[in-house]
Order: sequence, then structure tokens, then C-alpha cells
Amino acid sequence: MATKNYTVEGMTCGHCEMSVKEEIGEITGVTSVSADHTTGQVSVEGTDFNDEQVSAAVAEAGYKLV
Repeated sequence: MATKNYTVEGMTCGHCEMSVKEEIGEITGVTSVSADHTTGQVSVEGTDFNDEQVSAAVAEAGYKLV
């Protein structure tokens, strides 16, 4: 089990957090996602996921990793 932390640009509210969490949560192997729009931080826990998958999921939600 691995935990990775990311910074997401553009999250400004709780709905933003929910969108990002939902998209990342659909990645195979991800077991937990937490997001905080006030800091822009996202924490992803799981196995067999990579940065490219997380970046693509964040983009699908309308945001980007920095």
C-alpha cells in the first residue's frame, strides 16, 4: 500500500474536492482519496496506480497537477 500526495491547481470549493476525489477514486488500485481545496493538497492511497493516471483523472475533473 502506498500513499502519494499531490498539489492540484484550481480547486476552490467543496464541489471541486468532490469532483477530484470522484475521478481519482475510479482509478484501479486506489483505495482512498482525500482532498483539501484550501491547500490544494490531495492524498491518494492504494496499490498499482501511477502519477500519469492521477494526472489524467485530475484533468478529467477539470483541474491540473502542479
